Amino acid sequence: MNEFGKKWLKAAGIRAIKTIAQTAIATIGTSAVMSDVNWLMVLSASTLSGILSLLTSIVTGLPELKENDINGNLIVSSNANEELLSLEITPEQLKGIDTHNEMTFKVIRK
Repeated sequence: MNEFGKKWLKAAGIRAIKTIAQTAIATIGTSAVMSDVNWLMVLSASTLSGILSLLTSIVTGLPELKENDINGNLIVSSNANEELLSLEITPEQLKGIDTHNEMTFKVIRK
């Protein structure tokens, strides 16, 4: 498994665990006292929410995880004709650059 796959699994897993915990909190919170908690329903609803979270991560992606944060690849779109240019930049070249902010590139055609 490549580095992106490992980071994706970790991020999706963390997101799914948080979703499971939130569902459990909401489901348990519907009971007035501890003896009223339907633990089978809590387990079932929480498990289902975790599965749905993973499926959602597959379909829509993970906004907190961008491929260019992992391998240093950048894709630049030219405003003039929407032609895509791919630039290969190594992680070493990105050291010291704040990649969380928007960066502007000037494309010079020769």
